[in-house]
Amino acid sequence: MTEYNSSPLNRLERDLPEGLVVDAAWLEERGIASNLRAYYVKTGWLEMLARSLYKRRRGTLNWQQVVISLQTLLLKTQQPFIVGGRTALELQGFAHYLSHKTKNIHLYGPKKPPKWLNELGLPQRFVYHNSQTLFRNDPVTRGLGSLAWNIADDRGRDLSRFQSGSLTALEWGQWDWPLTLSQPERAYLEMLDELPRHESFNQADMIMQSAANFSPRRLQKLLVDCRSVKVKRLFFYFADRHQHAWLKRLDKNAIDLGKGKRSLIPGGKLDPVYLITVPKDLDAVS
Repeated sequence: MTEYNSSPLNRLERDLPEGLVVDAAWLEERGIASNLRAYYVKTGWLEMLARSLYKRRRGTLNWQQVVISLQTLLLKTQQPFIVGGRTALELQGFAHYLSHKTKNIHLYGPKKPPKWLNELGLPQRFVYHNSQTLFRNDPVTRGLGSLAWNIADDRGRDLSRFQSGSLTALEWGQWDWPLTLSQPERAYLEMLDELPRHESFNQADMIMQSAANFSPRRLQKLLVDCRSVKVKRLFFYFADRHQHAWLKRLDKNAIDLGKGKRSLIPGGKLDPVYLITVPKDLDAVS
């Protein structure tokens, strides 16, 4: 058995870093069939986290490792996902404007994530959003594909190429693994899409207050591409309240704000500029 296992085990030790997770399809590609997986679990080299999901026995598991695994090792067998919305804002310095400790991890992708994602016993819950609903184009798929990172030998990674688009990558953990997420401008629009049911007007207003460094070029592209009239009107409503320098550089005429009124909250007051109902304790822009 030792001779039989030596070559696959050596490859597995090389290709599967401690802390990351892989599925049965990933292991099959490396010649590790079900009987060999069972042997590795029995002998303590692998740990089965959920059905057909594995990690090396050593080390604890956190949500960042799970997402990085989806974005790198499992990109061939699973759909691409990025961290977005509230979670992306928290990771990029806006956490003190948000009201509570991270409980939900907001993931955006073209299709639903695997069921095992919320079966890992983590304190956080993964919340899925369709990345194609809010934006006409699909920067998630193109963005992750362009990363082209080989985790085995750490070649091909170029974090700088993300910076001009709506995605970015943060180096995370002791091995500087890339965690791909929405740029703050995109994450803010994703958060606005959750108003009023899952996010608050007050927190959206506070984040806009601190958004002096938003990129007008990135915002223009995102707003033109955005499908949601509600999100675009909310964005300009909050932007008008705080009058950052980048606001004058946006071409509002190129952005479709739709027609007619939008009732967002019961009992709110109508903003006369953007024709959306807003809370009475937020002064409408005149």
